[in-house]
Amino acid sequence: MIRARLPIRPSRMGIHTPLRPIHSSPLLSFRQSSTKSSSTNTLSSSLSTRNPRISFNFFLPHHRPASISTSSLISRNHSRAFSIPSKSFNARYPYTSLLIRLGVSSVVGLIVLTSVILFHDAFTYSERHVDRVPCNPLSLKPRLGGKKNLPILEVNLDDEEDDTKKAMKDKPRLVVIGGGWGAVALLQSLPAHAYNVTLISPSTYFAFTPLLPSACVGTVEVRSLVEPLRKIIARVRGHYLMGSAEDLDMTERLVEVEVPKEGGTGTMRCYVPYDKLVIAIGSTTNNHGVKGLEHCFQLKTVPDAQMIRRKIMGNLELAALPTTTPEERKKLLSFVVCGGGPTGVEFAAELADMMAEDVLKYFPKLLSNEVKVTVVQSRDHILNTYSEKISQYAEKRFARNDVDVVINARVQEVQPDKVILSIKNPKDKDAKPEIKEIDAGFVLWSTGIAMQPFTRRLVELLPNQYHSKAVEVDSYLRVQGAPQGTVYALGDAATVHANLIGELYELWDKFDANKDGTLDYEEWQSMVKHIRKTYPLASKAFAKMKDVFEEYDKDKDDKLTLNEVATMFLETSKKVTSYPATAQVASQQGKYLGGMFSKLAKQHDTLEKNGIKDFSDEAYYHPFEYFHLGSLAYIGNSAVFDYEGFSLAGGLLAMYAWRSIYWSEQTSMRTRMLLMLDWVKRGIFGRDLSKF
Repeated sequence: MIRARLPIRPSRMGIHTPLRPIHSSPLLSFRQSSTKSSSTNTLSSSLSTRNPRISFNFFLPHHRPASISTSSLISRNHSRAFSIPSKSFNARYPYTSLLIRLGVSSVVGLIVLTSVILFHDAFTYSERHVDRVPCNPLSLKPRLGGKKNLPILEVNLDDEEDDTKKAMKDKPRLVVIGGGWGAVALLQSLPAHAYNVTLISPSTYFAFTPLLPSACVGTVEVRSLVEPLRKIIARVRGHYLMGSAEDLDMTERLVEVEVPKEGGTGTMRCYVPYDKLVIAIGSTTNNHGVKGLEHCFQLKTVPDAQMIRRKIMGNLELAALPTTTPEERKKLLSFVVCGGGPTGVEFAAELADMMAEDVLKYFPKLLSNEVKVTVVQSRDHILNTYSEKISQYAEKRFARNDVDVVINARVQEVQPDKVILSIKNPKDKDAKPEIKEIDAGFVLWSTGIAMQPFTRRLVELLPNQYHSKAVEVDSYLRVQGAPQGTVYALGDAATVHANLIGELYELWDKFDANKDGTLDYEEWQSMVKHIRKTYPLASKAFAKMKDVFEEYDKDKDDKLTLNEVATMFLETSKKVTSYPATAQVASQQGKYLGGMFSKLAKQHDTLEKNGIKDFSDEAYYHPFEYFHLGSLAYIGNSAVFDYEGFSLAGGLLAMYAWRSIYWSEQTSMRTRMLLMLDWVKRGIFGRDLSKF
């Protein structure tokens, strides 16, 4: 017996009830098929009435259409798509629809951004617990030693924290003294795990010094110019030690460091061992023997900028009091800048801008008539290291901004309320200098550089060190007189010395090929090529080899004698000047040492197996060569740029170029963002005139 499955009969209430099954037989096949067909037609007509688009035959497997037109599906989806605003509204008001969409997109974007920030904070601000950190006992109680029997910091507190730190204990010890441009450039160019690095500095941050004049008047905030040294040194898994270097024991390779005591009430001294030592402590301001500099401010550090800002705002607030006499007010509003270099000029420009733009707006108008900014320069022009075109432009710009420039003047004495000057007459050199007094409520001293105490102590320890402002180094930045390959110096603390006279006999024996006691032109060419490679600082003096040869060939026999070469070297040494004391030089020197130490680290294992401790730098690296990238200076809503005879002065374009270059030279993206926000805030809301 075969049971036939009959189709489902749709009911009026929407409930599908199957027909009662019957026994099939050949006689009933025709009746069954006719019944099925009629039932199907009934259901199809019912569904087509409810949904005229799809017939009931679509659901039957034996009668299903192959496909539906793609264009018809797309048109149906478009007709049902959700649109804000509606399509009819978009057609009538296209511009209003665009604004509505922008508004909705902004709201959605803010919601998404806020959600991302909240999601990030949910995982960032979480509690972390660190238990049972391993620590070497020597780090808690260092052993005593050295000439002065001081604690020797051989082990750091974090040397046992993880496997990476443990592996770096046996790496060569690289000690860097200072946290300025040279030190930071060195740390940023070192390999991550090549050296056991220790950074020693009394300041816990690196400061972007070229923008310190802007921080003095509230154009930018101090926090936007500093980067913690611990973040910088973390890249090489190094150690930071807050202290100042005081002495050096080159025999046992120990640096004597003064560190704060418990509670910060005093100091104590300890030793830090090293395999290689880099001195990058910069310089201090040169006093030139002038009396009364205790009444002046300097601008080399972040605390200097903060003190200057408090002094300027304090003078303005005192001058705005009705109880202040006209004489006192005039004195309070007289600002004197001693030094016409980039630092002094930029500070005077920032101060003049603040007085003209912000003080005039928020302080009594009487103050603007009494404000006086004076720049004192000992040379014929301000910015004398720049081209003459730029110096003249800067002076004209200052004249328009009511900034007085006193040239050919030297400061004789600084008193609490005035500056005494000695002004020369450039047209009459025999005339007696004129003495002039300038009332001053604020004096900035920015004239030249001098050695730091540790640099001076190093010069005393070493022979053949005669420079008065820095320690002398060779073309590989090695301190002359120190054990070779152990002590290096860079930046303002060092001056590259081309000691051609000291190498005269060695060069003569090497390049006098025929040993006839003279140098012909071919031998002279070989010597000059060697000098250019070994002493890049003196390469310009021998740029025209033929002209130099003919100039010192006194007897015109096409040969140079030993005395003629000695005279040439003496006169050349007088002409050759060291690199300028700028951040650009220090940064390039730091990158140079980073590259040198990186290459040496690759051969460390091989050298150690062969028992070679101090490898000669000449054998694997090239001398340092400085590439001047131009000089910049801000001169009041404008800037100047000087590069090898090409000068760009003035205009909004130059100022934005100045800002762009300084912005790109920041050490991290964090300081870039903060600096950009400060410039935007200053443009919209003005400078911050608060005193704190």
